[in-house]
Amino acid sequence: MTKVVRFYEFGGPEVLRIDTIDVAPPGPGEVRIRVKAIGLNRAEALMRAGTYIETPELPSRLGLEAAGIVDAVGAGVSGFAPGDVVSTIPPISMIEYPAHGELATFPAVHIVKHPASLSFEAAAALWMQFLTAYGALIEIARLRAGDFVAITAASSSVGLAAIQIANRVGATPIAITRSSAKKQALLGFGATQVIAANEEDLEARLKAISGSTGVRVVLDAVGGPIFNPLTAAMSRGGILLEYGGLSPEPTPFPLFTVLGKCLTLRGYLVHEIVQDPRRLEAAKTFIVDGLTDGSLKPVIAKTFDFADIVEAYRYLESNEQFGKVVVSL
Repeated sequence: MTKVVRFYEFGGPEVLRIDTIDVAPPGPGEVRIRVKAIGLNRAEALMRAGTYIETPELPSRLGLEAAGIVDAVGAGVSGFAPGDVVSTIPPISMIEYPAHGELATFPAVHIVKHPASLSFEAAAALWMQFLTAYGALIEIARLRAGDFVAITAASSSVGLAAIQIANRVGATPIAITRSSAKKQALLGFGATQVIAANEEDLEARLKAISGSTGVRVVLDAVGGPIFNPLTAAMSRGGILLEYGGLSPEPTPFPLFTVLGKCLTLRGYLVHEIVQDPRRLEAAKTFIVDGLTDGSLKPVIAKTFDFADIVEAYRYLESNEQFGKVVVSL
C-alpha cells in the first residue's frame, strides 16, 4: 500500500486528496522509485481543472516529475538497480505514469541518474523546465550568440531555465513579467532587461532594447493580446514559440505583421523532445553539461510537505513564486 494524490472531480486545488492504494510491481521495461521529492507544473493544474491536452477518467492521479531512490526494476531493464538515486523525465502521459505519490513507476527510458551534487528537491525541479526551454530555444529556434530572445512568464521555472540557457549560448534574454515586483530578482538572476507588461508599453520597450536588430526569438507561455506587441517587435524571419496559454483572453492572429516579416508562429510541447530518443539524449547532454559547469541551476521557490499538496498548488497558481514549487516526501 502507498499514498498517492488523486482527484475525483475537476476543479481547483481543493479537489486533491491523498489516498492509500495498492501499487503494482513495475512491468517490463519499467522502474519503480521511492519518491523523495516531486516538482509541480502548470500542466498538472490544467489536467486537474479538466483543460489539459489529456482528459482523464475519474478518479485520476497526476504528476510529471519526481526524484527518489530506485525501489524495483522490471524485466529487461539494465543500467538501474535498487538503491540508485534517480530523477524522472516527464512522461508522454501523466495519466499512465503519474508521479505524485510515495511510489512512482516510469519507463526506464524516462529515468535518469542525475548528478550526485543535486539534492532530491533540486532534481525534482530540473527536467520539465530545462527540457522545455532547451527544446524550444536550442532545438527549434537555434538560438545563438547575439540573438535577442523575449521570455514571457519569466519568473516561472521554464522562464528562469530559458534565461540561463540564453546566457549560456551568448544570447540576450529579455524577461517579461506582469509587474515590477520581481524585476530586481530577474535582473539579479541574469536577465539583461526586464519589462513589466502591465506597467509599460511592451512593444516600445522591446523595440528600444533590441534596436534595428529586433527580437528574433520569443518564448511565450501566455498567449492572448500580448501576441500583437510581441510580434510587432520581432525581426524579419523571427520565430515565436507558444508552449502555454495562460491568458484567459482570445489570442489574435497578427496577420499583416506575420506576412510582412515572414514570421513563424509555432506551437510547442516538451513531448517533441521526450519521445525522440536522439533529441532527448542531446538535451540531456546539454543540461547535464550546464549543471556540471554551473551555467544551469534549478531554482526552487518554496518547498512544501506532501500532506500540504493542496497549499502547494494554491501557491503555484498564485503566480507569486520565483522558480519551481517542490513537495518533499
